[in-house]
Amino acid sequence: MRKTSRLKRIGTFAVFAALLVSCNNDDDSDSIGNWVKRSTLDGKARSSAVSFVIGNKGYIATGYDGDDYLNDTWEYNISNDYWMQKADFPGAARTAASAFVVSGEGYVGSGYDGTNELGDFYKFDPDSNTWTQIADFPENPRRGAVGFAGSSYGYFGSGTDGDNDRKDFWKYDPSNDSWEEIVGFGGDKRHDAVTFTIDDKVYFGTGVENGTYLTDFWMFDTSSETWTELEDLDDDDDYDVIRSGAAAFSINGYGYIACGVYSSQLTSVWEYDPSNDTWEEKTNFERESRLYPVAFSTGTQGFVLLGRNGSNAYLDDMMEFDPFAEYDDED
Repeated sequence: MRKTSRLKRIGTFAVFAALLVSCNNDDDSDSIGNWVKRSTLDGKARSSAVSFVIGNKGYIATGYDGDDYLNDTWEYNISNDYWMQKADFPGAARTAASAFVVSGEGYVGSGYDGTNELGDFYKFDPDSNTWTQIADFPENPRRGAVGFAGSSYGYFGSGTDGDNDRKDFWKYDPSNDSWEEIVGFGGDKRHDAVTFTIDDKVYFGTGVENGTYLTDFWMFDTSSETWTELEDLDDDDDYDVIRSGAAAFSINGYGYIACGVYSSQLTSVWEYDPSNDTWEEKTNFERESRLYPVAFSTGTQGFVLLGRNGSNAYLDDMMEFDPFAEYDDED
C-alpha cells in the first residue's frame, strides 16, 4: 500500500536569495568518501546538459551557458581522463533534455530551446559518430524529465510541459522505433528529479511540483515494469535527502545523490543502500555548490560535473567520487 508522502514547501524569497548568493547550508561532514579532480571539459561551461555512458566513455551534449542554448557533443575517455569533441547534436540547441542508452547507443531528446518545450529524439552511434532522428515523443513535449533504460527498452517520463508538471512514463522500443505508455506510477508529478540504476532496478526521486519539494522515493523494476514505493527521503533524526536539480549515479551496488538545491544550494552527498532502504551521509562535494550538474556512472566509478552556482556562474569542472576512501584534501 502506498505511504502518504510528506511535502515540504519553501517561500519564493528563500529560493531567490539562494540563487543570488550561492549560499550553502551543508555542514562539513566527517563521513567517509573522497573526491578527486578530473579533466575539465574542453567545451563551454554549462548547466542542464544531458549525459550518458557507453562502455568506458562518458558523453555530454546540449545545455545552456548563460547566453546561448548549446548543441555540441563531447566524449570523455574515462580510462585516460581526456575529452574529445564529437558530432554536434542535430536537433535544435536546447537545455534540460533527457537521455538513455540501449544496446550501446545513446538516445537524447526533449528539453527547452528558449521558446518551446520539445519532443524530438535522436540516436547517437559512437562507432560511426553519427546522430539519427527517431520517432518523436508522442505526448506533451517537455523539459526537466528523466530517462533511463532496461536491457532492451528506453524509458522516459515526468518533467514539465511548460504549463503543468507531469507524472506519465513511456517506453521506447528501438526494434520498431515506437513509443508506448506504461502505467502504474503512483507518485507525484514533478520536474528536475533524478534516477540511478542498480542491476535491473531504477531508483527515482527528488524534484519539485508547483514549488513544492517532494519526499517520495520509488523503485522501478525494468524486468517486470512495476513500481514500488520506498521510504521517504526525509527523516527528522537520520537523514534529509530532499532537493531538486541534483546529480545521481551508482557505484558497486549503492546509489548516490549529490548537490542541487533545497532552501539553499547544496554540496551534501547521500548514499543509498538498497539492501535495507536506508541513506547515509558521505563526504560533501568538494567544489562549489551547484544546480543542474550531470553525472557519469560506469557501475564502478561515479563522476559529477558542470552546472551553475547561485551567482549564475556556469561551471566546466568534473570530480570523481570514491565513496569508501578517506577524505584527502591534497588531491
